[in-house]
Amino acid sequence: MSSSNSVTVQILDKEYSIICPPEERSNLISAARYLDGKMREIRSSGKVIGADRIAVMAALNITHDLLHRQERPAPQVGGATREQVRDLLERVDQALANDADTPSN
Repeated sequence: MSSSNSVTVQILDKEYSIICPPEERSNLISAARYLDGKMREIRSSGKVIGADRIAVMAALNITHDLLHRQERPAPQVGGATREQVRDLLERVDQALANDADTPSN
């Protein structure tokens, strides 16, 4: 894979460059944002100190949620899947970021 397939994500104030296929870029960015949010929640609780420990606790929480959902699948809302909603949110985030970068008249 070429460097053009590299995506830079930020998780808990650190940047990571990850190579992924172009069609997975949106999902990777969404996953990184989700993980960043979980890690920030854990860090702000003050109960866990250290990036490594925060990462492990976030991984355990996310895995627990995933396994729990597999046992009881969530009903689909209005026929939209979670992936479609995630993709839509990603597009909105990108549009807002692009809008913020554009100077106003």
